[in-house]
Amino acid sequence: MARPLRLEYDGAIYHVTARGNEKRKIFFTAADFKKFIKYISDAKQKYSIIIHCYVLMSNHYHLIVETPVSNLSKAMHQINSSYTTYLNIKRKRTGHLFQGRYKAILVDKDNYLLELSRYIHLNPVRAGIVEKPEDYEYSSYRSFALGKEDKILDQNAILNMITKQMDEARKRYCEFVNSVIVEEVKNPLEGVYGGFLLGGEKFINGKIVGK
Repeated sequence: MARPLRLEYDGAIYHVTARGNEKRKIFFTAADFKKFIKYISDAKQKYSIIIHCYVLMSNHYHLIVETPVSNLSKAMHQINSSYTTYLNIKRKRTGHLFQGRYKAILVDKDNYLLELSRYIHLNPVRAGIVEKPEDYEYSSYRSFALGKEDKILDQNAILNMITKQMDEARKRYCEFVNSVIVEEVKNPLEGVYGGFLLGGEKFINGKIVGK
């Protein structure tokens, strides 16, 4: 089966995810979660990537990443390889930690960023780990909802899509997330085109023909 295409260009936004090999755990302790966040921070400093949203689950993770410079592959290689080395040494294991390459979907910011962030933030709720997204520690939602400091996160792009008034934006974003917390929210990723594009017709056509 052919691998999905990957487009890299300045200013691109991606939904990035990777799962443990054979769906096994990749995070075992609080220290593991924190170490992975440190590697994201290191890549952020080195490659100037922007993290708009994230959630780290026990056997996979979700990131929304923007690349001001077209260097997603370099940034993700550093994050995943650094964490694999760390965990292999810590747990005295060998071999692959992740199930193949990370998956990167190019996202139409104007039409899908807000909805996709909600879907990602509700991941721990859908998994039955917590009842409310703010109760999950390894997620960017606490920063959005409570203003909790998060050094790897840039929440302005998402909140500014609601309103430029930050307090009001937080309130309305929480309402937006909580409005579907007791119902089956549609997975925006079901609309992915060609395995790597999430957006409207104009966005998809523009990326296919290179406009």
